[in-house]
Amino acid sequence: MSLSSHLQELRKKHQNLSDAVEAAQRSPATDDLEIAHLKKQKLQLKEEISRLSVG
Repeated sequence: MSLSSHLQELRKKHQNLSDAVEAAQRSPATDDLEIAHLKKQKLQLKEEISRLSVG
């Protein structure tokens, strides 16, 4: 897998997590810990995207 396609895949996963976080925040049944976990995954992806884009 080339770097650009890997970055594109990471960005797609990041967007999917963004959508999941928004949906979870709108749902009263969603646990705060679940939302925090999704946000942590999203942040880790963002950091990896940044690291790969700069390097």
